[in-house]
Amino acid sequence: MSVNNSQRAAFAAELSAVMTGSAVTIGTLIQNPVIIIFDNQGTVSVAVSVDGGTTIWRTFPAGEAIILDLRGNLGIAPNYTFDVGTTFTGTGASGTFSISYIYALS
Repeated sequence: MSVNNSQRAAFAAELSAVMTGSAVTIGTLIQNPVIIIFDNQGTVSVAVSVDGGTTIWRTFPAGEAIILDLRGNLGIAPNYTFDVGTTFTGTGASGTFSISYIYALS
């Protein structure tokens, strides 16, 4: 089996929202991410979910950022990424939360 080592990455627009104390939509994925960065830029914790705030996926302490590298199969992993259309919601008292990602060009 031949491996495609020539894929190139593209940058999606940053998803970002100011926290208000209620569930706020951070944004929706328009591509399947290869690498994704979650960044709590505020001074209070932010709880992030993908179901409108009902189930918390992760609570990010103030100032925390994490990077998820979803590459597999030498960078080609159509079966291990977030779905296009995934909408992230954040709940925090104040501050800004952002999500940045890159995706593979077809």
